[in-house]
Amino acid sequence: MGNPVTATRETWGPIAQGMALTLKHFTQMIVARDKTSVTVQYPEERREQYPRTRWRHALTRHEDGLEKCIGCSLCAGACPARCIYVEAAENTDEHRFSPGERFAARYEINMLRCIFCGYCQEACPTGAITLRKDFELADYKRADFLYTKQMLLEPTPAPDAAG
Repeated sequence: MGNPVTATRETWGPIAQGMALTLKHFTQMIVARDKTSVTVQYPEERREQYPRTRWRHALTRHEDGLEKCIGCSLCAGACPARCIYVEAAENTDEHRFSPGERFAARYEINMLRCIFCGYCQEACPTGAITLRKDFELADYKRADFLYTKQMLLEPTPAPDAAG
């Protein structure tokens, strides 16, 4: 058996050091607190987002209303979280969805797995998938976090009144 004083010092010494460090940082935080901090009344007021903020995904369209997504699945291949699923189909003359030969018949993003890295946006050759600054992504059911093509696709632009 060892000396009880040494055993006590070995046991409680690191704990006391950790608590002293915590107390030091806590007092520094209290002293250096920003006196000009402003509380934002969230739903009514919104704080400006950082310039490179990436949140909600959106599938964009051309000016004529055709989808930019050609179903190439490069976004799914670039995604490190493997949260994107793309199923391509062939365009026909009667049913044309995109200017190319193919279009995305099914496009899904599992937002619970997404890490918002932006690799899908960088990998897209047509600029179809973009990440917007809309950060309100909360929901109550897991099934609602599977974003489908209909949820992601921008609305069709309204025709001009002049043309």
